[in-house]
Amino acid sequence: MIESIIEWSIRNRYVVILAAIAMAVAGVRAMRTMPVDAIPDLSENQVIVFADWPGRSPQEIEDQVTYPLTSRLQGLAGVKVVRSSS
Repeated sequence: MIESIIEWSIRNRYVVILAAIAMAVAGVRAMRTMPVDAIPDLSENQVIVFADWPGRSPQEIEDQVTYPLTSRLQGLAGVKVVRSSS
């Protein structure tokens, strides 16, 4: 298999050279246009949940929305810290 690829490349050297030049140009273009984040975010992933329940007190929202979400998220694999506020 490798021998046949090498043989084909030798027979079609101009195609191989043209493909290498095209890939180099594409790589340089990608390198120049790719946005780079100067300061990467190294913090842990976070999920923020906003619960709007008109006509309900903060204690009811805590009891029926925030606490059940917090308690179920603590059981997920790979979760280190779960915080909540209402």
